[in-house]
Amino acid sequence: MSVETTSPGPRVYRGLNYKEGIGWIAGMTPAQAFLLIGVCAPALLAMSRNQWSQALGWGVFAAIVAVLILVPIHGRPAFRWLADLVMFQTGVLMRWSLWQSRAAVGLAGDAAEPDLPGVLARLEFPDGPEFHGSRICLIHDTAEGRWGATAKLTHSGVGMLSDDECERLASRLGSMLVGLGHREVVDRVSLLVRTVPDDGTEYTVWRERHQRADAPALARQVTAEIDRDVASVSVRTELFVTVSGTEEALRRPAKAAGGGIAGRAYALYRLLEGVADGLRGLGVTSVTWLSSTGVAEAIKTGFNPSAAAGLSFRHLNSPDPDGSVGLPISQAGPALAPTPAARAYHHDGYSSVAYAVQPPESGTIFGSLGPLLAVRTAGERRTLQIHYEILSAAAGARVVKSDRFRNNVLVDAKAQRGFNTTAVDSRRQRGAREQEAAVAAGHAVVRFTVASAITVPADWNVEDHAARLENDASGRFHLLRLELAQDSAFVAAALPVGIGLPREKRAFDA
Repeated sequence: MSVETTSPGPRVYRGLNYKEGIGWIAGMTPAQAFLLIGVCAPALLAMSRNQWSQALGWGVFAAIVAVLILVPIHGRPAFRWLADLVMFQTGVLMRWSLWQSRAAVGLAGDAAEPDLPGVLARLEFPDGPEFHGSRICLIHDTAEGRWGATAKLTHSGVGMLSDDECERLASRLGSMLVGLGHREVVDRVSLLVRTVPDDGTEYTVWRERHQRADAPALARQVTAEIDRDVASVSVRTELFVTVSGTEEALRRPAKAAGGGIAGRAYALYRLLEGVADGLRGLGVTSVTWLSSTGVAEAIKTGFNPSAAAGLSFRHLNSPDPDGSVGLPISQAGPALAPTPAARAYHHDGYSSVAYAVQPPESGTIFGSLGPLLAVRTAGERRTLQIHYEILSAAAGARVVKSDRFRNNVLVDAKAQRGFNTTAVDSRRQRGAREQEAAVAAGHAVVRFTVASAITVPADWNVEDHAARLENDASGRFHLLRLELAQDSAFVAAALPVGIGLPREKRAFDA
């Protein structure tokens, strides 16, 4: 969770590494504490009976088990790794992980019925009522009970902006999130930026068609040098935003609007214009809310980047003047069956590796995620998605109050027992006080997660390109490769459907 604070230089986001669900039992969750007590009990019983040899054996066993339970390895304790591996292998052996599209086996289905693998299978895509001349596709997450909508954005980018301009954009982003939090209807916003693979063929064909035979030789030479120097570093991007709200938050306004899917759509529509205005304040020049065909094409090109050319040709040759005939939602998924793998996700002739991006303890500045989108080789694609969840005022106050109380108890306990307080303890205590003061002044607490992925053709060595992404993040962010969950991580990093932020954890969750 984070509360933004300002410094004399560029706006710095601090408190970014607040860990949810920190246990009160010496930082352990109840499950960890009970397991630790259970493995230590035999050693303590043996010591009480003066059976020192047995006590030593049980003590060594308890120490090993404690390390496996408590010490994280790449983000997960060893026991969690073992449990995840068992579930992954069980799914593979029982063939639960295998998926085959209906189109690949020649089965006909309803054009409005989605045919998607993995976590996407829980989504429904009903069309809402007309909104400014078009029908917006609603994204219904049946597992979490959420309703959302996705828009395609046009933005000029932030790479050439000054620090002052980036600070203004950061302030406007914070204001937009705070405003959404006050409405308490839409509480999640997901921003997706993904590059478009380009090998230069389309541009070369265009150049050949528009080449002038009477052009001066010097102009031809200069143009060729510019193409050679610029084409290798230029990149095309597409930008999406997904906003969603919970069923509980939408139920009352939806009932007032007539109930059903249409009522929930109208409850969302009342906020979409405000979201669009906030996005325009961030430099977005156009906001286009997607219909079901637009969402289907965004998902399809996420699985298969090379499908974009065929979809563009389809729109250009549409019998309707507005090009409204598009891809049905039933064909949005991959045509080829994704292959379950532990370290990568293989789909539609491509391979992807997804990461969770962990910001540094010292904070970060607006626009610092740009290097993760720096394409190194023509044909690869990089994606970056940030998922925000704005907590209500009451929930935010509870979070910062609990965090401040926990840090004060830790520092006071160390001082009473004569232990030195570390700089980390002091910084966390000071940051907790600052966060509580900021929330009391009207700021919002925002949960967020950042996911990034790289996609290359299946016949390329995906590990080489994954290493390049890790090199680009080195020194700026820590990338945590999401082993054994690459299919779900790919959805969180590359598809504009609003999936990617886990439910809020509590200290006494199992």
